Amino acid sequence: MGARAPRRPAWPTWQPRHRLRRRRHVLRALLLSGLAAVLALVALGAGAVWWGTSHYGDQVTRIPDAFPTGPRPPRPAAHDGGTTFLLAGVDSRSSKPTTGSDATTRLWRYGAQRSDTLMLVHLSVGDHRADVMSIPRDSWVGIPGHGTAKINAAFSWGGPPLMIETVERLTGTRVDHFGVIDWHGFKALTDAVGGVPITVPQDSYDPVLEQHFSAGTHVMDGEEALAYVRQRHGVPGGELDRIKHQQQFLRSLVTEIRAEVSLTDPLGTARMLDAVTRTVSVDDHMSNSDLRDLVLGLRHQDASDASFSTAPIVRSRIIRGQYALILDEDELRQRWQAVETGEAS
Repeated sequence: MGARAPRRPAWPTWQPRHRLRRRRHVLRALLLSGLAAVLALVALGAGAVWWGTSHYGDQVTRIPDAFPTGPRPPRPAAHDGGTTFLLAGVDSRSSKPTTGSDATTRLWRYGAQRSDTLMLVHLSVGDHRADVMSIPRDSWVGIPGHGTAKINAAFSWGGPPLMIETVERLTGTRVDHFGVIDWHGFKALTDAVGGVPITVPQDSYDPVLEQHFSAGTHVMDGEEALAYVRQRHGVPGGELDRIKHQQQFLRSLVTEIRAEVSLTDPLGTARMLDAVTRTVSVDDHMSNSDLRDLVLGLRHQDASDASFSTAPIVRSRIIRGQYALILDEDELRQRWQAVETGEAS
């Protein structure tokens, strides 16, 4: 018998060209469908963020007439186009909230509260850089219409307008927006993000607050975090260590907020917007679109993008029986101008 022809395998390794073309078309259609689904999800998330910032923006507590009515500093000629915020934490000892939509009593009454924390924050455009400068509450400065005193007295005597005017004259900068939170809001916002991780460098005890702090990393709830950012007794640097605690907390809080704000997690974004709405008050010049830009900008912020500093201090003194810090005001102005013109290192 002659040799048999080889049998074709049951599953051929060859395919007609029309089948290969059809498979390519199917694969391309699947890829395009997947891409369309991803884009749809992103668009849905972006739409949710847009709706959320508009919805919650309408509920943000605006401070009427927050800015001074007199002449204000011009922006530097080489200004980078960014935005400068003045953030204040007030030590209102009211039993009721005074900031945010949770507020049930007035933000400011003459002599009722002082600014416990004061920070200038400049958000640049393009590179998403944030520069934060803390101004110590014990800084001895000129307060318009009141002579010289600690800077935290400005809020006590004249509320947001006098606070802003004092800082603008001190720094030579123009404040674009103002935000304030009280102790109640601070605790509520901290709890809203599930607590904030803080690394305590060493064991300490604050005899005034009657609070122990143990070395190590702890996720602090609102009560613990408030005590930590207020601590200035029982630590070697006193007021300067307290500023370090405040900056450390802010850096960690922004990281936690950033984790919640996402185009693909509209529910997390809504929760965060709700928490901020309930606890923070802002100036009445801040529009919903300003808030939206701020929220979306947080998505790009990382701890490495933020630079923290403290207003330059010359020395401490006892003035009128009060502990006070004397600032190098010329150096302060030069540093902040470098920030606003993008020349800061």
